[in-house]
Amino acid sequence: MRFQKQKNIVKGFQVVENECIWMKAGIVNFKLCDNVYDCRTCPFDKAMQKRMKTNRHLDYQGDSSGLAKKLKTIYKWYPRPCRHVLTGRIDEPKSCILNYECYHCDYDQMLDEEDLNGLSKKSAFSLASGYCLADGYYYHMGHTWARFGHGGRVTVGFDDFMVKLFGIPSKISIPPISTTLKKDHAELTFSCSGKKATAVSPITWAVLAVNSKAQEHPEIIHEDPYHEGWLCVLDPDMPKRNHKGLFFGKESLEWTDRESQRLLHLIGPEYQDLAATGGEPVDDVYRNFPEIGWERLVKEFLRTEKQ
Repeated sequence: MRFQKQKNIVKGFQVVENECIWMKAGIVNFKLCDNVYDCRTCPFDKAMQKRMKTNRHLDYQGDSSGLAKKLKTIYKWYPRPCRHVLTGRIDEPKSCILNYECYHCDYDQMLDEEDLNGLSKKSAFSLASGYCLADGYYYHMGHTWARFGHGGRVTVGFDDFMVKLFGIPSKISIPPISTTLKKDHAELTFSCSGKKATAVSPITWAVLAVNSKAQEHPEIIHEDPYHEGWLCVLDPDMPKRNHKGLFFGKESLEWTDRESQRLLHLIGPEYQDLAATGGEPVDDVYRNFPEIGWERLVKEFLRTEKQ
């Protein structure tokens, strides 16, 4: 597997550039963001906030400083665009009146609360051997996914290959809030067809929110694994380290193609021939081909045999 192309840069959702918001605001000449816009843990952001603290509420005090004039020149529609406009989190024009001190901003808090209710936008999809992969997601070889959002928060779930492999779950067990999940460790338990298995976490972070709707109606995970069927949101902690070893973009498609071939080899040569003619992937593999064995499917595809 090759991951060197990522160069330690996490591709965040809706973030199409890697410029620091202080650079995008025109306050500093050059600074690239290397922390997924997780400004709360960024030393540079803290230093800039401290520097600007004495200039709070410039618009309402009739400020005529060079900073205010520069911002008005760069952003004619608003003198100081909101941090979330600069990162692409929101589309509509919005001005910041707190010198980017988001920790006491009601609007920032509202957006965070919306994030904790799950994914706000459905992603586009790509197909690999008939399996859907949501664009912009990172994929673990144990068939879980991670979506890096604004502020470094990560939403986690099962991929389409897994839900087709085991069928409609009858029960989902998600660790409670504040629990720390460990990357590559079996953490997310599900039951199907009277059998139980545990999938690995794609990253290491503390649980910030869980999808109670998916717990009450686990069939949602099978119907919509990348949006309504998300499992939990994890709190940010060094996002640059957590995306290493995960598949992204073209690599995730190539990997899914290989996984599909491995599965078809287990099912039998007649299905390998069917796939070659463009046939649809098999849904609920265990129920349709119980002779393969639950334990073998878990070992081969969930990579939990060492847990």
